[in-house]
This record gives sequence, structure tokens and C-alpha cells, in this order.
Amino acid sequence: MSEYTDKELLEMFKEGDYKNFAFKHIIKKYQERLYWHIRKIVITHDDTDDILQNTFIKVWKGLDHFREDSKLYTWLYRIATNESLTFLKQKKKRQHIPFMDVEHHLMNTLESDEYFNGNQIQLKLQKAILTLPEKQRLVFNMKYFDEMKYEDMSHILDTSVGALKASFHHAVKKIEKYLKED
Repeated sequence: MSEYTDKELLEMFKEGDYKNFAFKHIIKKYQERLYWHIRKIVITHDDTDDILQNTFIKVWKGLDHFREDSKLYTWLYRIATNESLTFLKQKKKRQHIPFMDVEHHLMNTLESDEYFNGNQIQLKLQKAILTLPEKQRLVFNMKYFDEMKYEDMSHILDTSVGALKASFHHAVKKIEKYLKED
């Protein structure tokens, strides 16, 4: 199967006759990247699958109105990020988890996750990341794991490049401190 550019996929989708074809290709192209982005936020495989499905439902509903002010993948990441954060907020409310205990809850989930196949060092890094405030955690994951440019993160998180650089710097310092504490 040939690889289509985002522009070609968007044109096919908006033409109407190739809407399903284009959407299937968008899913195929971005599904794995979005899965791992979401997974780093919510930790569990099952929750990630649900959020990914919700993300693609929103994409399907909104793609006709996508103005192409940003790149397709930054738009997809923004939807996935918002869906993930909304999920966590709803989970806090449903389970009556105090705001400060969310990271502790996610750490317990990480330790008991049957799909986590990392070694002790990776587990310790993930625990360190979970101690970060939500925004720093997002920025760190996007920069460190996804190797995303600050400009793209700026579109996804709707914040300035300078603020993102500061968040990443603070996140790295906190992670270094956490890793040295053992």
C-alpha cells in the first residue's frame, strides 16, 4: 500500500467519495503514535484503547471542518491529549480520588499493569515522570519520547514555546532528582 501525504488524505476525505478510504489511512498512519501518547498519560492499556477510539470518533466528526491551520498530526495529538485529560478528570470524580493522590493512583496502576514489560530502570523512570505536575508530564513525554518539536507542542497544548521549554527544563531537573534519591 502506498503512503499518502496528510494533504492527499484530507483532500480525499473532503471529496466525499473516498471518505472511508482516507479515514482508514489516517487511522493506520497515526494509530500507534497516538496510542503511545495516550498510554503515557493514562497508563493502562484498556483505558488507552477506549480513549483512542473516542479520539478517532471525534476526528471522524470534525475532519470535515478541519481548517488546516495546523498540521493534521498536531490536531490529532491535541484531540488525543484533551480526551486523555478529560478521562483522568472524570476518573478522579467517579472514584473520588483527591487531586493530589492521582499520581499515586497512576503509580499503583503502572506497577500492577500486566502489559508493562519494562525493566526496573524503566519502571523507575515512569514513576519519576508520574511525580511531575500534569503539564510537565505531558511536555516531558512529548519531547523525550515522541521527539516532538516545541512549535508542534505549542499548537497541541495551546501555550508558548518559552513556557514549554521551561516546563521541560523543570521536568528534567525533577526527574534527575527523583532518580538520584535511591
